[in-house]
Amino acid sequence: MNLIGRIFLLAAALCSITAAKASPAVPAGGSSPCTIDASDTRITYVGRTRTDGGRVSFDWTGTFIKVRFEGNMLSFKVSDTRKNYFNVWIDSPMGSRPDKVLTVCGTDTTITIISREDLAARFSKDRKALKKPHQVILQKRTEGEQGLTTISGFISDGSFLQADPRSTRLIEYIGDSYTCGYGTEASRTERFTPETENQNLTYACEAARFFGAEQIVVAHSGMGIARNYNGNVAGYYMPERYLQTFDMDRESRWDFSVRPDITVIYLGANDFSTGMQPTRSRFVKEYARLLSEIKEHYGEDYPVLCIAPKHDPLTGEFIREAVESCGYGNVHFMALPPSIHDNLGDMGADSHPNYSGHKKIASAVIPCISTIMGWEMEDLRDQAN
Repeated sequence: MNLIGRIFLLAAALCSITAAKASPAVPAGGSSPCTIDASDTRITYVGRTRTDGGRVSFDWTGTFIKVRFEGNMLSFKVSDTRKNYFNVWIDSPMGSRPDKVLTVCGTDTTITIISREDLAARFSKDRKALKKPHQVILQKRTEGEQGLTTISGFISDGSFLQADPRSTRLIEYIGDSYTCGYGTEASRTERFTPETENQNLTYACEAARFFGAEQIVVAHSGMGIARNYNGNVAGYYMPERYLQTFDMDRESRWDFSVRPDITVIYLGANDFSTGMQPTRSRFVKEYARLLSEIKEHYGEDYPVLCIAPKHDPLTGEFIREAVESCGYGNVHFMALPPSIHDNLGDMGADSHPNYSGHKKIASAVIPCISTIMGWEMEDLRDQAN
């Protein structure tokens, strides 16, 4: 072979190597897995997260992720500072019952989210659906005290596609253990365990589902406006925590880059816990401070709904005064009556509502959101079906 021929073959070989390196995905059924960073723009996150290179970290309860892929399996490489539980849905919206629950713990652990067997079981009678792209939703069902989750990448034997964007309707919830779903899956006689905490079974998720909305949750068990449960965290209340990117990191600062449509505050029970409460003036001042933080970041006309829990009539008086004296427009008040749910069949762990109790709370919150936002209420019977 002459010199020109050798140069031509060498150039062709180099082009082949370059093309192989540039290939972004392996077709479904290929011999090598396709891996993308957790920060890939094809993945949708809903909730407060932080991106560091290709990694994405979060700890607030209710944070969820949408991933769309074409292939036979999906897994992710993940680390967790403790142990968290995730709800998983396959090709379906976030209903009250997930398709499976994952346990996440350890460092740089590869966990299978959806296996070939999962897909085969779900689509055994629909071969066309089995071969189509699948979207998976993962929702953190446990709160920040249970650990910080960091995802470094997603892996499939096929290819990744653009996941659905955030819903056009977005509700921000600020709350305590009720909004976290503390003990929702436990019986009335059980004590709390992380396994029975499920934020998806709260009034917050139920109300969001009703309107076809999604949620951002800023909630922590035991938190109050001016006093935490049993006064156990002096000087550190929800007005401070609300500004954080991470539930359990006081130094982290959220940039408020995502603007919801409405914020719902459901706080006050812990302020009045164990037979004590802060002074009226202190409570009203701290509640007004939280309202000012919301208005500062979302605008003067931004809507806020303030819910008074049913536990103590004084809570409602204090919150109503905070709403009426704060000086802001479009701030609304509602009080839950003592009869909103019972204390037997509607209760889970440690005197917290189970799913039945949360559905009843949601039934009171939904009309208020509808009125404030002008979101039409569909027939409740249709929603129940």
